[in-house]
Amino acid sequence: MSDQLTLSAETRDRAGKGASRYLRREGRVPAVIYGDKKEPISISVNERELARMLGTGHFMNSIVMIEGADKGSIRTLPKDVQFHPVTDRPLHVDFFRVGEHSTIHVNVPLVFENEEASPGLKRGGVLSIVRHDVELIVDAAEIPDQITVDLTGFDVGESIHISAVTLPKGAKTAIDDRDFTVATITAPSALKSAEGEAAAAEEAEGGEEA
Repeated sequence: MSDQLTLSAETRDRAGKGASRYLRREGRVPAVIYGDKKEPISISVNERELARMLGTGHFMNSIVMIEGADKGSIRTLPKDVQFHPVTDRPLHVDFFRVGEHSTIHVNVPLVFENEEASPGLKRGGVLSIVRHDVELIVDAAEIPDQITVDLTGFDVGESIHISAVTLPKGAKTAIDDRDFTVATITAPSALKSAEGEAAAAEEAEGGEEA
């Protein structure tokens, strides 16, 4: 399960580009908390503290407790981070307010394991990843860090569908109308060439016999 993160914040009284630029010069990032049928709250967070959390790699699928805003602690899920197009500095963050056991939609990364147990990959096949993450509907208190995809037994030409992936208890995929593909194992170029040459030779032989 993803760790719960804590981020200190200050309430913003001023809005607009000028106020936002001033905050950024002071090492702070403008942000907003919305959702749960309550009024949005404009806040700012420390840029270094935010950058450290962004560096964990699972900031976007972690519950973040915002401390110091609205005279208390607010449970949130990050929904969007805007970055500077040149420097990659965070410019603005959207946080979605959630209850402790709310059911939420969250994108969770897929991690592919046991490549050595895949006959197709052992033969030189190539793992072609179709989806790097999957959108889950899950309890806000039970968000997984990642979903493991076991490659054991998969051969060249086979696809790994979501039905072959073990999801955490109580979680389900947001896409529920089809058994979508998360990855395929394709033949290596050398094998494709050999198969192509064999097929061409068989065709030529058939033509000569005719």
